[in-house]
Amino acid sequence: MEVGSFFPQTPETVWRVLTDPDLLERWLMCSVGFAATTGTHFIFVLPTKPPGEIACEVLTARPNQQLTYTWFDLRAQPPARWVVDWTIQPQGRGTRFLLTQTGFDIDNRRQKMARNAMERGWRSTLLRLRELLDTL
Repeated sequence: MEVGSFFPQTPETVWRVLTDPDLLERWLMCSVGFAATTGTHFIFVLPTKPPGEIACEVLTARPNQQLTYTWFDLRAQPPARWVVDWTIQPQGRGTRFLLTQTGFDIDNRRQKMARNAMERGWRSTLLRLRELLDTL
């Protein structure tokens, strides 16, 4: 699954909202232990009742270019492990931004439904990201 966008901000600004825990919480969710360093294990706290957790590990951290991490949702049946990749590229006076999430088994009905739901969710998440970027 891929979702892309263009932002008029610089790659450095986009990188900052991807990697600063305080900014990340404003458009995505609260993280515990996050650092944009390869090998870092951290948790995203889902704002659900009761709160859920997504276990993650940073696989790639190339400042102003790419951030990749695992996304392990223990609540999924069966538990699901995906990879989320954020790619940042300068384009004109702004930034081309691409989110890729892989690891879905589209032959599995539940996984296919999860993929479709995640794609819709990421599109609305990128709208929140755009709103935050517009304030910086």
